[in-house]
Amino acid sequence: MYRLVLYILVALILTGMLAGIFGYIPYSAVSIGISVILVVGICCVSNRLFSAFYNAPVNVESVYITALILVLILHPVQNTSDIKLLVWASILSMASKYIFAVNRKHIFNPAAIAVVLTSIGFGGSGSWWVGYTVMTPVVIIGSLLIIRKIKREDLFFAFVLTAVVVGSLMTINRGGNILTFFNHLLFRSSLFFFAGIMLTEPLTTPPSAKHRIIYGIITGVLFLPQIHIKGFYTTPELALVLGNIYSYLVSPKEKLWLALKEKVMSSRTVVDFVFHPVSKFSYLPGQYMEWTLAHDHPDTRGNRRYFTLASSPTEDNIKLGVKFYEKSSSFKKSLFGLEANSHIIASQLAGNFTLPNDPSKKLAFIAGGIGVTPFRSMIKYLIDKNEARSIILLYFNKTEDEIVYKDVFEHAKELFDIRTVYVLSDLSSISDRWKGRKGIVTDEMIRKEVPDYKERLFYISGSHVMVSSCGQILKSMGLKNSQIKRDYFPGLT
Repeated sequence: MYRLVLYILVALILTGMLAGIFGYIPYSAVSIGISVILVVGICCVSNRLFSAFYNAPVNVESVYITALILVLILHPVQNTSDIKLLVWASILSMASKYIFAVNRKHIFNPAAIAVVLTSIGFGGSGSWWVGYTVMTPVVIIGSLLIIRKIKREDLFFAFVLTAVVVGSLMTINRGGNILTFFNHLLFRSSLFFFAGIMLTEPLTTPPSAKHRIIYGIITGVLFLPQIHIKGFYTTPELALVLGNIYSYLVSPKEKLWLALKEKVMSSRTVVDFVFHPVSKFSYLPGQYMEWTLAHDHPDTRGNRRYFTLASSPTEDNIKLGVKFYEKSSSFKKSLFGLEANSHIIASQLAGNFTLPNDPSKKLAFIAGGIGVTPFRSMIKYLIDKNEARSIILLYFNKTEDEIVYKDVFEHAKELFDIRTVYVLSDLSSISDRWKGRKGIVTDEMIRKEVPDYKERLFYISGSHVMVSSCGQILKSMGLKNSQIKRDYFPGLT
């Protein structure tokens, strides 16, 4: 996700420079270029200093994203006062990640709080020149790509619809021109940039759909320029900062420093990392967290990943099941090279891919490869709680030596008759001793192994292609969307 945001911001900067060359905006390509060099440089240096002082890992891609957002919402360099504003905004944006933080979890969007503070201290404010009409097509396309990637349509549309509806009602009430209002809000403001790129930042976004919608409504109202109290008008950056406070209050506060206890090769390509938490924390089986691992020379994918917790809340340790490939990222290579007692940071507990509250509800799990981790968490939880549920797990792998957590699934079968159907797709690797199924997910296979499928709630976890195709098969079999839960977290690739 972070890499996609970075590419879109670069595209917006280049679009702005071209617009400046042809006179579509009042800023030259040179002034925008100078701003980029100045802000990126100061942000990188400042973040290095703050991270060293606070002994925290450096998230390089986050630094670049914040820097480019600042360039797009502050006046490009045209005089010395612009330079001063950019310098202080850059320093404050990096400082906010460490100073305005609780348990090393920052509260505010770094770019937004920096602009708010500079406006208070220096009287300047954000120009939000990214809202010029010439920028709109790139902004809309980029925002929609991000929303699609991180599945935050609920937040995006809650914000946009609130701004449109409330703004329209206020315009009509004051006798304004509704067409002029629409033209300004949709094509001459920062609405879509704000909604798609800043509002959806995972670190300051509520994890649950209900709170995301409320968050979108709050910021949607405050975003409007008509909102004021006795001459005090809100700004987009202030709207986001105030919304961040609500988000922080309703979001999990955990940011864990975990020490590696051991590494276990669960299969030919999967390694289980077992971490010992310093303190106990609560989570639900099937939830995920963002994991930050500082390492030298991170590649373009950065030093953060999202992983589902393979462990159950009933276990003392936290377990991750990670699949490794021949050409792994710098993150996975560093993770694989961790030694005992090495530390990693886990934060942003989230996800609603969890067991239903009603224990009588029949369930069907479909797992592809390492997508089985949330099901290991759920089934281990049921075993430890001695809670019987009607579950059928269809577990797909290419080869037999890729199967993991078989001990847990077989134990569940003995206790509760939670049935696991093992399926291999690489027909050339299957021996005569194989007693499971062969092939890929089909409606015929689902009907045979889950004859009462219309009575069950289906959970699908695996690669994006696998989850999408399984969802389509289930819908073609007459299941409603409400009967299908898809495992998803930001940045999934």
